[in-house]
Amino acid sequence: MKFLFEQRRILAVSLLLTLAACTTPPKVSPTEPVPVTPPATPPVTTVPATPPVPPPKLAPITNYTQAYKLGSYADLPGWANDDLREAWPAFVNSCSALRNKAEWREVCANLKNVDAKESSAIRAFFESNFLPYQVAHLDGKTEGLVTGYYEPLLKGSRNKGGIYQTALYAVPNDLLTIDLGSVYPDLKNMRLRGRLVGNKVVPYASRADILPFLSGKELVWVDDPVDAFFLQIQGSGRVQLEGSGETIRLAYADQNGHPYKSIGRYLVDKGELTLDQASAQGIKAWIAKNPSRQDELLNANPSMVFFKEEKLLDPSIGPKGALGVPLVPQRSIAVDPTQLPLGAPVFLSTTMPLSSSPLQRLMMAQDTGGAIRGAVRADFFWGFGREPGDLAGRMKQRGAMWLLLPKTFEMKNN
Repeated sequence: MKFLFEQRRILAVSLLLTLAACTTPPKVSPTEPVPVTPPATPPVTTVPATPPVPPPKLAPITNYTQAYKLGSYADLPGWANDDLREAWPAFVNSCSALRNKAEWREVCANLKNVDAKESSAIRAFFESNFLPYQVAHLDGKTEGLVTGYYEPLLKGSRNKGGIYQTALYAVPNDLLTIDLGSVYPDLKNMRLRGRLVGNKVVPYASRADILPFLSGKELVWVDDPVDAFFLQIQGSGRVQLEGSGETIRLAYADQNGHPYKSIGRYLVDKGELTLDQASAQGIKAWIAKNPSRQDELLNANPSMVFFKEEKLLDPSIGPKGALGVPLVPQRSIAVDPTQLPLGAPVFLSTTMPLSSSPLQRLMMAQDTGGAIRGAVRADFFWGFGREPGDLAGRMKQRGAMWLLLPKTFEMKNN
């Protein structure tokens, strides 16, 4: 199955890149919220005379069910103790994006019948309308990695000068995006990014070589290149502007098409840090001791994120995730959308950062991330500010996940 999928992916890339060389590049929307792209692939020189027959269109949930196992709520550790009133606003947000989809219409319409002030009423709603499926890797393992992220605050200026020497950028005009799922449904959420040179699509520049392509796309200038780098990893953040004191939000807009690579892993592989030391805090401390190697380290991650500016109308509301709805601190997670449907409730059983203290609660799969790959894999959104940042930077826990799906879904095992 994996071999056939890979064959189909390569052939699709070949066909699309060949077509792209003969047409005007599509206008790329800077609001596209899905950062789940493989690296751009150079054009393939040959295309088979007869393209492969696309697989039959599957019911929505059958894309994800290869390793799901139906369970009961008694299997969910801590389910009975979770205060579901805290999860309810996040679920309401999910329904605002999903309510027009056939498989979600009924359960989302029933929201009005639930007393949001009563945890027991919310629990009864989920138990009556949803079935829990334990998520597993294809090898059957039910544990995976749980990391954390947050919304940081940086200091910046509209103009370059003084301490403000590092730019954060909008989407470059020549960035070309090719949606593979528009041709082959089984490649949903897979995109190629590149640029047109003559009549060929080539990979977009990596972080180390990208500056010449970004002139004029500066949104703001900030005072710390390391904080700017970590803002790109988080995907969104706030910038307090010098002078006016205004705080704006920079939201994820797009990415240069290169795969995310962990600079923590780079330092571990170089023998500079141990795995336990490779937290955000440990990486920043290493850079402080090795300033001459800062560019070497940051360029080890070829991925570059671009932003769009948003007014911060209500500081209590989180940034929008890939689902297009605001994230709720400690109730939203980023997942791999090729493995889990965006918007769905997910019960997460893990532990607090650097601790064995249980962290067991209902979350909503409302975001994605370049480093979030695999079925049992989650990035836990801690919220805005310094304390959430400290927790997110230290979180590297093992965990298990249960996907809650409406009973109206037709579950099939592929």
